[in-house]
Amino acid sequence: MNKVYIAGAHSRAATMGYYLTYLDTETEIVAFLYDNDEVNPLQINGVPVVKINNNSELNKEYPVYLATRGVNHSQLRNTLIECGMKNIIPVDVELDMSIRNKYLKKYFSSIGRKYVKIDDLFIQKKSTEALPSSYFGRIYVASSAFDSELKTKYEYAEYESILQVGTELTNRRLATNYYDNLGENISEKNRQFCELTGLYWIWKNTTEDIVGLEHYRRRFILPIDWKEKMLSNDIDVILPVPLYVNPSIEDNYKFRHVKANWNNMLQYINEYYSEEYDDALSFFRECSLYSPCNMFIMKKEVLDDLCAWMFPILLFIVEKGGELDDKYQNRYPGFISERLITYFFEKHRDKYEVVYADKNFLE
Repeated sequence: MNKVYIAGAHSRAATMGYYLTYLDTETEIVAFLYDNDEVNPLQINGVPVVKINNNSELNKEYPVYLATRGVNHSQLRNTLIECGMKNIIPVDVELDMSIRNKYLKKYFSSIGRKYVKIDDLFIQKKSTEALPSSYFGRIYVASSAFDSELKTKYEYAEYESILQVGTELTNRRLATNYYDNLGENISEKNRQFCELTGLYWIWKNTTEDIVGLEHYRRRFILPIDWKEKMLSNDIDVILPVPLYVNPSIEDNYKFRHVKANWNNMLQYINEYYSEEYDDALSFFRECSLYSPCNMFIMKKEVLDDLCAWMFPILLFIVEKGGELDDKYQNRYPGFISERLITYFFEKHRDKYEVVYADKNFLE
């Protein structure tokens, strides 16, 4: 039995623990460790959650996966070093990406489905030359006048353009031709809807055949020939690599966010899409995978279908839930939309061809 510790006591730690034990049934998590004064659960999936200090007695030979937010790594790492731990493994973006992809490949295989990434595809036919240059469209990078400056140097690809979101809420203008308060828009709702005011603008005001949405700090990691691969393989949608959450999409949301807003979403589906309510409920309560961050690349007609279904739900829950004092929790339309997008493409799995792509995080 391979015994390990996980440093962390929240969703990242629980997810990493699940990945490790799923990929290797010989792995045993001895304990989840933390050293702060936060209120933490007593156990995660039956494994004890233990507060440590520099005098704690841990088995120094066991590896420790440091699975917390990056800002907490330094303090917790120092505590582990003071405890004499010899093998501390930070779960950075690269390690998380590697383990997550291994998990997804094994999981999809276990349910008889293929886990396909845009990187895995080959160009099937030389048909791109006959298409107009506008066909491949544009990936809009949702950016705000209030964004902090990036430390990471990043050069925009020729198909990426800044889309200023929340434009209606400020007189400041970014250097771009695309603003979410032009044409039909919900720019004034940006404090709650965040990048979704950009999605709404794309839906109502763009005509490219293929459109995408990224964030100023989160970008897709794409092969150089992704456009040709998408076209020649008849791919409808590229979504971010799914994330595992414990124990289900619904329970994880209710644990991390305001339950009433989730219940309002289910109420809308029950009232207006009663024929699919039971399927939606089963999906949210049984599935533990969703594609995060409201990022995508997809054919415009597919985006039209998605938005026509999803935005009435989001506008309904905001009408019911109102604005919240907590700025983070006030963004609940965006948190719910991540789950709705995942459900939409699962229920239309036989209609749309979906593949996945990794994403990075720019400092």
